[in-house]
Amino acid sequence: MKLLKPSWLSHNGKPIFSVDIHPDGTKFATGGQGEDSGKVMIWNMAPVLRDEDEKNESIPKMLCQMDNHLACVNCVRWSNNGLYLASGGDDKLVMVWKRAAFIGPSTVFGSSSKLANVEQWRCVTILRNHTGDVMDVAWSPHDVWLASCSVDNTIVIWNARKFPEMVTCLRGHTGLVKGLTWDPVGKYIASQADDHSLRVWRTVDWQMESNITKPFNECGGTTHVLRLSWSPDGQYLVSAHAMNNSGPTAQIVERDGWKTNMDFVGHRKAVTVVKFNPKIFKKKQKNGSAPKPGCPYCCCAVGSKDRSLSVWLTSLKRPLVVIHDLFDKSIMDISWTLTGLGMLVCSMDGTVAYLDFSLDELGDPLNEEEKNSIHQNIYGKSLAITSTEAQLSTTIIENPEMLKYQQERQSSAQAGPGGGAPEASAPKLNSVVNGESLEDIRKNLLKKQVETRTPDGRRRITPLCIAQLDTGDFSPALFNSAPILPSGSSMSNQLTSQLSSDSSPGPASSLGLRPGHDPMLTSPPAGAAKGPEENRDGVKCGLLLTSASKMEPMKALDSRFTERSKATPGVTAAITSITGLLPLDSRLKDGVPGPKDTKSKEDSSSDSEDKMASINKNLSFSKRKPELLMEGGEGVVEKRRKGRPRKDKMAAPSAQPFTQVTPPAEREHSRVAPPPPAALKLPTPSIKKAFSLQVSAEPPVFLEVENEVSLVAGSKLSQLRCSRDGREWNTLLPSSVVTAAGSSDVFAVACQDRMVSVFSSCGRRLLPAIQLATPTSALHCSAHFVMALTAGATLSVWDVQKQKALVKNESLLSILSGADITVSQSLLTQQGVPVIGLSNGKSYCFSSSLETWTLVADKGDSMVQCADFRSCLPTHDAPVSSGPLAVMQGRNLNAGRLASRLSSTPHHLQQSMTLAFLENQLTSALTLQSAAEYRHWLLIYARFLVNEGSENRLRELCKELLGPVHKSAATAWEPSTLGLRKRELLRDVLPVMVENLRFQRLFTEYQDQLELLRTK
Repeated sequence: MKLLKPSWLSHNGKPIFSVDIHPDGTKFATGGQGEDSGKVMIWNMAPVLRDEDEKNESIPKMLCQMDNHLACVNCVRWSNNGLYLASGGDDKLVMVWKRAAFIGPSTVFGSSSKLANVEQWRCVTILRNHTGDVMDVAWSPHDVWLASCSVDNTIVIWNARKFPEMVTCLRGHTGLVKGLTWDPVGKYIASQADDHSLRVWRTVDWQMESNITKPFNECGGTTHVLRLSWSPDGQYLVSAHAMNNSGPTAQIVERDGWKTNMDFVGHRKAVTVVKFNPKIFKKKQKNGSAPKPGCPYCCCAVGSKDRSLSVWLTSLKRPLVVIHDLFDKSIMDISWTLTGLGMLVCSMDGTVAYLDFSLDELGDPLNEEEKNSIHQNIYGKSLAITSTEAQLSTTIIENPEMLKYQQERQSSAQAGPGGGAPEASAPKLNSVVNGESLEDIRKNLLKKQVETRTPDGRRRITPLCIAQLDTGDFSPALFNSAPILPSGSSMSNQLTSQLSSDSSPGPASSLGLRPGHDPMLTSPPAGAAKGPEENRDGVKCGLLLTSASKMEPMKALDSRFTERSKATPGVTAAITSITGLLPLDSRLKDGVPGPKDTKSKEDSSSDSEDKMASINKNLSFSKRKPELLMEGGEGVVEKRRKGRPRKDKMAAPSAQPFTQVTPPAEREHSRVAPPPPAALKLPTPSIKKAFSLQVSAEPPVFLEVENEVSLVAGSKLSQLRCSRDGREWNTLLPSSVVTAAGSSDVFAVACQDRMVSVFSSCGRRLLPAIQLATPTSALHCSAHFVMALTAGATLSVWDVQKQKALVKNESLLSILSGADITVSQSLLTQQGVPVIGLSNGKSYCFSSSLETWTLVADKGDSMVQCADFRSCLPTHDAPVSSGPLAVMQGRNLNAGRLASRLSSTPHHLQQSMTLAFLENQLTSALTLQSAAEYRHWLLIYARFLVNEGSENRLRELCKELLGPVHKSAATAWEPSTLGLRKRELLRDVLPVMVENLRFQRLFTEYQDQLELLRTK
């Protein structure tokens, strides 16, 4: 054994709390106290291993110094694949570092020029959740999770594939948690704390498996760390700081029954750190002697407060070696090389020692196959067999089509979707990878600079952020978790659509996100519109949506921004379906507002329709100035007075929370004995002297109504006037018009005498006047369909083109199953499907094919809250934020997507909820006959099935899309759905399968069948 203490290896005399050797053995990291912050340093291993390299001036000793931590660093750990370094410190943060593409040597801030960073390491994500110092971090086998523990008594498990997502928080310790270790099989994680306990947790459901306290009962005093360790064969767990007969020991816990019969004895003071050698050894054979079937054993190093280090073999009763007074202060951390023959030890005195063992001393290390066969024998499965990315990356691709898709995927991932910019930003960024000089890239970025002139003629250039150019992944966590939205990003579209279309008041979700009351949204060219939106942690932050022109410099950011924020050349949401707008008073009957149905904002459909408030005096938004309105100032004052109690109503806690569900028994009862009819009456609009509404923005179409224009033979006539592209038409009606609606094809008006009249876009009457049983509550037109909702809670939809009823006087009683539930929103889709949104957050549509009400959205649904499909969102498709499903789900959909981080649901439960939610979305889009949304959700669903490896569901989906290969009279398979050809949809699903090589046989099977059908 050789021992070396390099004098050059120090943190300027400050303590070093942690050391970890990189899996490839070429470098190692140390963490500890800096001058006035925490310090992480990466060192070259070569000068430690070889004398000649140490003397050679040209070989750098320090590779990089990172001073980002605000306080002392307690732990540094490399991921198993060596790509990332995690560090945890007294600043309560866990930082994850990744090596950046080299731009040139940069000096350490504030140091002499000699200290140049040879490698660039960049913080890619900051994990914030702990409320106290982070003491230890640990990567799980295969880097699926990263665990961190803290003096706040908790252990947080992070999803290492989707930083900064939190999987769960393990609570149970009643003292400071100071050490973590993963079972090498990945079934358990163990933690040790100052509460004199060692706890073992299951990774299946993140519940506690065992709480071991006996060996720690006698412990007095504390140690800075309690770094425990699991043996590489998974059979033993060794703790720090245990006591036996009032002597300090390292307790050995057996996996079988968590028995505590053995320990490592001999240290004079408390044990602070235990570290198993990653290799399993067998006895070394004497030259020429026949191999003996020796029992494999493990090797373990133990460090203590008594400044000494002992190395034990599980095959020996006594330690292999004990080194006393190795340091001046307590030993803080130990790290073995992956070969199993080298070891680094660090101490609070700020020095590091390297120990080099020989094969004669430790024995012959088993190779990976032998190690895996031991695992196979003990646990019935080998570690290497679990389907991990590492293993799949070596899978041979059998299909040339598959290879083509894989290469396309890689090249598009490198390029990054270009932030919705048709400019050359994506190819330019791609050419970093293809070896284009950085100077050229900078020039290209500068070409896009935006120049403005101030009124006095001076030039002003908008500052442009030229991010560090490398193709590493980027995490928005750097910006305090507030997402950055390039123009046209799917999220900004969703926000715009939410702010403009989600007209249902009441709690946004049971997560405690405050619903934005009546957020004002100006049309995009008018500048930026701020809407109260919640950021990922449920904290309210003003999120700025600006017009595309203002967002231009954003596009120059490198591919990392655009890739994460799923930028797409999107459009601001325009909901063509809610064209019929009700006058405001339609929600009020006899001046009594309903509990939750009234609102200060009508079903306005898009930004363009927001403009029409200036023309439509019935739509006085409660926050707009009365001057906007055309006439009738008194009406405005009246309206505002009526509006106030409503606002209070909206915020009133008496409103039933969404999570409350009527028990089935009550529901049955309410169906049998409905409340008196008066309670179910829907409010009707009050009659105005005159009103107008904008039917569409492109081309601009306005409808004006004037009641009681003239008296003829004792009856009062009303006039309907429409202007379109400068052409006008008008018609007279024998009764006062209560409400009107229009679309590009038809116009409909409902009169006081309960008659509905329908006219063409040029003013011809298309249907005889339709008599309704009760007065009209709401009227909608969409394409050539007309929908009427009556005060008696019945619904009718007519197809004007075919002159037939699609829905006949269908009662809403079955969905209005509570005394205080009323209709808060209604719309008619372009396909003539009626949708009703209720005040309890549920939205129903009437399916004429199934002849029943179907639930399409529920804002109180916990599935939505926990569904996490962010990783499955398409990067290139335009977001579907304007379809009827998106309109009805509105803000809630986003809340659910962001909530997955807040909820501490275990992964398997979250996976099931996401699956159920995506299947609900698919069937809802199908019932609503919304083709674009159906395709959008189908691809997300397929990607989710691929990511989660659900082969049976994926096969069934492909089978349904492919249909029978040979036609026969017996098959009831339809070749298209909602106008989309199913086999074309299958062609879209196939490239998604490429993302998981486990499905390449399935891919080949359906690829071949599609080819066969095409050539037939």
